Formats: sequence, structure tokens, C-alpha cells
Amino acid sequence: MRTAAHSPTPDATPTTTPTPTTTPAPAPAPATTPGGGPTLAVTALATTVALMNYTAPMATLPETAEAFGTPASAQAWLLNGTPLGLAALLLVAGALADAHGRRRVFLLGTLALGVTTALGAFAGSTALFTAARIAQGAASAAILAGSLGLLADAYPSGRDRIRATGVWGAAVSGGIALGPLLAGALALVEWRSAYAALGAVALATAALGARALAKPPAVRPPGGGRRPDLAGATTLALALGALLTALTLGRDGWLRPAPALLLLASVALTALFLLVERRVADPMVDPGLLRQPAFRASTVGALFTGLAVIGLFSVLPALLQHGAGLSALAAAGLFVLWSGTAFAVALQARRLAGRLSAPYQLALGFVLSAAGVLVLLGTADSPALPWPRLVAGLVVAGAGSGLLNAALPRLAVDSVPPERAAMGSGANNTARYIGSAAGVSLMLALSAASPDTALAASAALALAGAALTVAGSPRR
Repeated sequence: MRTAAHSPTPDATPTTTPTPTTTPAPAPAPATTPGGGPTLAVTALATTVALMNYTAPMATLPETAEAFGTPASAQAWLLNGTPLGLAALLLVAGALADAHGRRRVFLLGTLALGVTTALGAFAGSTALFTAARIAQGAASAAILAGSLGLLADAYPSGRDRIRATGVWGAAVSGGIALGPLLAGALALVEWRSAYAALGAVALATAALGARALAKPPAVRPPGGGRRPDLAGATTLALALGALLTALTLGRDGWLRPAPALLLLASVALTALFLLVERRVADPMVDPGLLRQPAFRASTVGALFTGLAVIGLFSVLPALLQHGAGLSALAAAGLFVLWSGTAFAVALQARRLAGRLSAPYQLALGFVLSAAGVLVLLGTADSPALPWPRLVAGLVVAGAGSGLLNAALPRLAVDSVPPERAAMGSGANNTARYIGSAAGVSLMLALSAASPDTALAASAALALAGAALTVAGSPRR
């Protein structure tokens, strides 16, 4: 027997209320994917380890230089290897992550960081240690570009993305804080042991990530046919190498031919890089993005964060050891006042999201950093440390750094289309580490005259960064 469940005949009169012809509004897309929690945990952990590796030499620079017999004029290379590798490879890593899979690039970078960091513990000369640090920077580039790309996938928009990028920024600050502390503590036994420990943690993180990160669908990602921009990567790396070498050699005299020729070579290679990016089919940076105010604000903010903030605080522990006679562990403990404050502020910065745009948050961060650094004038070379001023300056500067670390990743992924999120991360972090590599060389050169000269330069650069970030920000 037939039931009413079957279709009525064409002339049957419907007995129910007709369905409205208007289409109901679609449900809003979720702000986060089901795998968001594990993705945030793994990417934050790997980022922390990468930044710990980056900052570890800050606390043990005197011991490392003594072990290798590194002259003062070449000590910048002991700190600059990793930022050089980061700056040269971040754009390539971002393009590869967008084209061939962010999970794959992230995991390969974490694995490579573990191997190269462990190998760095066995380096026997300045050249070999610097080479290992450059390789670690290249591996960290894959981690940083891939991690923000993964977060952009896991947190498509809304307050959850603001919270996730704030946690990621706090991981940056946490890694910066813990690296010198770990290195300073282990330096009581052997300064090399910090690199062996960090290598082991990075390898464990790679294994955890392989299990915890969801595998992407088998569908080829958009842009999967892109080829890496090797010409652009090569010219950028050569331009950075020439710039850093010029800044390092300049400590022995800026009027000599070698620094001047290297600076000219750096300018020429940078121009060649820009020309290459305009002509290649798949550039590392889409030239059209440079016309976007948000992207420009992101890039300028990152560049001056490296120059003004990371550059100074990369050398401050060594200045405290030399000028105030502190041990590596004591200098690292003071450094935690700055970086620990940055960590706490970055975690809480999401509360500003609805009240202060990212570019203006960057400007506030620069102003606070400059204010804190100015308070530190006269402290770095004083045998009797003025503790109240030292603590106040580090805390205020740390608050500024926390605001910078929270705003930069948010602006990096928001200023580019979703499918280019890893490229946006790569461009942002490239600017940051170009600035930090140049900043380290500059601050070491200026501190040879007096620490206060470096501090004053850092404050001036921070204020310039605040002005330029606001000037280039999107109009409300």
C-alpha cells in the first residue's frame, strides 16, 4: 500500500504551507577550525624553540668569542648568522609554504632546526659556527613562515585569530626570554650544551607536530605549480651579506675602501632584487602588495622592530657583562625583565584589538620602547648598577616590545589575501630580521664608542619607526 511519503500527482493540491521562495541567510563561517587548538600549541612551541635558538648566543657571546678566538670586529657574525639565514630565506619559505603545503614546510623546518642546532654545538671556529647559525636561520625561516600560514588556516578571522596571533607573538617573546636564560645557566657547565639541548627539543617538536597537525586534503593547493624564486632569493641573500659585511668591517674604519665598496654592492644588489621581482612570473613578494597601506605598515613596522629593538637587546646582555661585570646568568636574568614583560604584554594585547588598530598599536610599542631605552642611559657601563632605573627601563621597553610582537603577526596575515598568508608572514619576518641583522652590527659598532651611543640610537630609530608606521597606515 502506498503512503503519503511518495510524490503527489501533478494536479494534487498541497496540504502544507508553501515554502517561502527567499533563500535563508547562510550560517556564519566558524572563526576557527576543529584542529585550531593543536595547531596553535605546536606552532607556538616550535616558534619558542626557534627564538630560543636565535637569542641563546646573546648571553654567552664573551665565552663563545673566547673559545673561537674571535676578534671584536668579527663578533657580530656570532650573533648575525641566524638573522642572515632568516632574512634570506623567509620569503622563499613563505612562497613554498603557500604553493606546496604549510604543514610540510613547517615540519621540515622544525626537523632541520633540530639537526643544525645540534651540529652547531660541535663547531670549532667562528666560520663553522656562523655557517651553522645561518643554516639554523634558514630552518627557522620555514618554521616562522609555515606557522603563521597554518594559523591563518586554523583561525580564518575574528577574535579567535586575534587571540591566536597574540599567543604566537607571546611565543616569540617567550623564546627571546628563555634562550639567554637557558644558555646562561648551562654556560656554568659548558656553553655548547645549550645548543645540544635546543637541538633535542626541536627534534621532539618535529615528531609531535607530525602527529598533532592535521594533514591537508589531497587537493593541490592554489598556486601549487609555482616555482621558487631562486634568482630573487640569491640576489637578496647577496645584498644582505654585503650589507652585514660592510657594517662589520666598518668597526675598523668607515673610510676604508672595503666597507664603502660593500655598501655600494648592497645597494646595487637590492636594486637588482627589485628588478627581478618585477620580471619573474612568481615573485617572492607580489609588487602589487606594496601599494597596500596595511602591507606597507606591516613591513615598515617589522623593519624598525629589528633595527631599533632587536638590534639593541641582542647586544645588551654582553654590554652588561663587560660594563657592569655581570656573569652570563646574571645578565640573562636581567634580560628576562625585558623579554618576560614582553611575553606578558603580548598575551594581553588582544584586549586592545577593538580599541586600537594594529598600526597604531605598533606606534605605541615603539614609543614605549624608546622611553624605556632612554631610562637605561648611563646604566650599561656603570660598575654600581642603578637598579631602580635599570628595572624600570627594562620593564617599560619590554611592554613596548610585547605590543610590537602581538601586532606584527596580526598585521602580517591580515594585510594579504588568505591564500598568500605564508608569503605575508615571510615578508614581515624578512623585514624584521633584515632590520635585526643590520641593527646588531650597528649597535656593536656604536657601543665601541660607548653603550649610551647605542642606546640613544635605538631610541631615535624607535621613534622614527613610530612616525613612519602611522604615516603609512590605512586611513580610517
